[in-house]
Amino acid sequence: MVLRRNPGTAIALVLAAHPILSAVIAVGVALAAALSGRSSREVGLVFVTVLVGRATAGWLNDVADRERDLAADRLDKPVARGWVHPSTVTFTVACATCLLVPLSISNGTTAGVAFLLSVAAAWLYNTRIKLTAMSWVPWAVSFGLLPTFLSYGGWGGGYHGGPATAVMTLLAALLGIGVHFMTALPDLVGDNHNGVRSLPVRVALGIGAPRLLVVTSIYLALVLAGLVVAGLTVGLRR
Repeated sequence: MVLRRNPGTAIALVLAAHPILSAVIAVGVALAAALSGRSSREVGLVFVTVLVGRATAGWLNDVADRERDLAADRLDKPVARGWVHPSTVTFTVACATCLLVPLSISNGTTAGVAFLLSVAAAWLYNTRIKLTAMSWVPWAVSFGLLPTFLSYGGWGGGYHGGPATAVMTLLAALLGIGVHFMTALPDLVGDNHNGVRSLPVRVALGIGAPRLLVVTSIYLALVLAGLVVAGLTVGLRR
C-alpha cells in the first residue's frame, strides 16, 4: 500500500510492521500447527505469537533502513516519510516484546525459547549483516527455528513435544532464504544505488533481476513442495 499523505500514527505503525509479510508468515506457521494436529486454541496462540514476533522485526527493519528508504524515495515506508518517529517505533517494539515473551512461553517453555531465538535472528538481520553477502544467514536461522517452535509447542509453559526432524528444519531454513530473496526483489535498484551488497543484490547483478525473480519463484515452489512431502512422510517431530 502506497499513501502520499500522513495516515496517522496508528496506521503508520501498522504499515511499518510489514503487515502483509508478517501475516503471511503467521498464517503459514499456524497452518502448519493445525496440520500437525494441534488444537484450535493452540493454533490461535501460534498465529498471534508469530504475528507479534514478525511485526517487531518489521518495525526494527524500517527504523534501521529509514535513511536508505528515504534516499530511494520509498513512498510506502512510514518512518522514512516522517509519518512516525523512530523513537515511537522502537518504544512500540519494546512494548510488543513485553507481550511477546509471555506469549512465546505460553506455547511451552522450549518452544517459547526457540521462537524468541527466531525473532532475535530476525532482529539481527537489521544490523550491518544485511549489507553483506551473509544477509541470508539471519533468515535461514529465523525460519530454521520454526519447526522446533512447533514440535515443542503445546498449551501453557512447561515441556511439550520433542525435537523437530532434521529434514523439516533444513527445509524451513531454505524457505527463509527464498523469502529473503523474494522480499529483496522490489528493493534491488535502491539497494544497489545505496551501496547495499546483500546476497540478492550480488546475484541480481550477475544474472539480472527478471531472471532472479523466475529462479526465486521456482526455488520457493520446490521448497514448499518439499515441506509438504516431508510433512506427509518424515513428519514434524522425531
